[in-house]
Amino acid sequence: MAFDGIVTKAIASELQQLSGARIDKIFQPNKNTILLGFYLNGTNYLLNLCLDAQNYRIHLTTHAKPNPKVAPNFCMVLRKHLLGLHIKNVITNNLERLVIIDFEGFDDVDDIISKRLIVELMGKHCNVILLDDQNFVIDSLRHINSEDSSRTIIPHIKYTYPITTKYNFLDCLNFEDFYEKVSTGKKISEVFNGISKSFIDASMHHLGINVLNENTFEKLYKYLKEIIHRTDNHLLDFQMIDTKKRDYFLVKSNTCSPFRLNFFMDDFYTQKEISEEFKTYRDSILKTILDLLKKYKKRLLNINEKLRSCENMEKYQLYGELITANLYQIKNENLKEITLENYYTNQKIVIPLDDRYTPSVNAKRFFKKYHKLKNTLEIVGIQKEETLKELNYIESIVYELENCSTIEDVSEIFEEISENIIFKEKTEHYKKKKKTKVKKSSLTKNKNVSFNPLKYTIDGYTLLVGRNNKENDYLTLKYAKKTDLWMHTKEIHGSHVILQLNSGELPDDTILIRCAEIVAYHSKAKNSSNVPVDICEVKYVKKPNGAKPGMVIYSNNKTLYVNPKN
Repeated sequence: MAFDGIVTKAIASELQQLSGARIDKIFQPNKNTILLGFYLNGTNYLLNLCLDAQNYRIHLTTHAKPNPKVAPNFCMVLRKHLLGLHIKNVITNNLERLVIIDFEGFDDVDDIISKRLIVELMGKHCNVILLDDQNFVIDSLRHINSEDSSRTIIPHIKYTYPITTKYNFLDCLNFEDFYEKVSTGKKISEVFNGISKSFIDASMHHLGINVLNENTFEKLYKYLKEIIHRTDNHLLDFQMIDTKKRDYFLVKSNTCSPFRLNFFMDDFYTQKEISEEFKTYRDSILKTILDLLKKYKKRLLNINEKLRSCENMEKYQLYGELITANLYQIKNENLKEITLENYYTNQKIVIPLDDRYTPSVNAKRFFKKYHKLKNTLEIVGIQKEETLKELNYIESIVYELENCSTIEDVSEIFEEISENIIFKEKTEHYKKKKKTKVKKSSLTKNKNVSFNPLKYTIDGYTLLVGRNNKENDYLTLKYAKKTDLWMHTKEIHGSHVILQLNSGELPDDTILIRCAEIVAYHSKAKNSSNVPVDICEVKYVKKPNGAKPGMVIYSNNKTLYVNPKN
């Protein structure tokens, strides 16, 4: 559900428990986030004010964010006016998505001073505004001074609350008053301020209401009244209602737990932002790779077209030979064609000529065309071989990106491709972005290599699965013992897999089949059936000089056909 007025009221109600807390830290990690650190009764709290248009919210958090070396101007203003003050009160304005935090403290001469922080959570109009004790604006995160806006938010101007044309649900005296306002045919979310459509839809589903009429409206009204009443008693909880869409619903609770809603929102939005950041990062790099893949496929089509033009080069050599051999009996005049005997087949052959030139010149032109096509065949043949290698490598990168599950996985792949010359131009603009630090596994023998393979245990045997090309190389060529078993899908992009064995040990066929099923699952053929998996000892796996990451050759292998299974 949306972070509407009801959720805002419930969160702010919990935050009232911070009354008396002293503010001792203020950070602004980015343009949409402000973090306020509080100290109360021996415990530190961190309040997250997120002003992002899509994920706006306010709640306590345990997930700190890296801060810039130089604090933004508004952050410095907040530090100047708020550090050392205590929270006096945290309130909401009816069911508006607006939180008011009152601060109180003493100045240098022990006079009482008061400051007010307004947090407006209104989509693209989100703002944080610092007021003095007369409700004049000291400063705001975003200044508003436009003819298109209904109000002005700039320093030294009296603060005015947002204007709404909707009704306030809290002003409804009884059901009749409520029903009179919603009987106009408009949706409840369009009539009352701070109540979202998603909350109404979830409430109707929870109450088993399919059609709204006078009786069901009354049932819904009583439920809304009870939910809003419970916000003051902290007898509410959040419940996930759609794991795939990552949606939640505000439900009744019989127990009161401090900051339960705040920390639920913290975990929920942290996971949501991580998921969104991962998807955005992966998709942007995947688009770059797919554009390059398209370019190389087009190059391959052009190469094949040139190769087809070389198919007739022997014919031009034959034309030149026959004309030269019979030149003594051919009239030295311009002709459109000439019929000669092919001494290879003893059959007559009609040779088309360019009537602008004599037969001898035509013969020279045929030889020239033959040599040109011969050279083209040699050069283009090499180009095709190189292009196929690059295509194979790019397709392996696409497979890896499509199977990534974390930002760290994507960062490792980006690190790999940024070292490859064919990606250099495409990936240059990403390098200025923050790099994600990748944790090193205790398995690695090289501190400079990220090595966190997937690990399976099968009847006491350990199976290691590489997650990207560089890790595949390290797993196979550096980490594995020569007597371990190496596995890979036959001529299908997938992970290198190592079955660790003791010297002289040989697992039975049941173990090998189970391992092969896992190998097939971690390949491009994971949704296929009867997938071929090659198995050989690591000592028979070699990497040719100049080969791309993850590319190897092997011998002395046997092949198992299995159905993928994780």
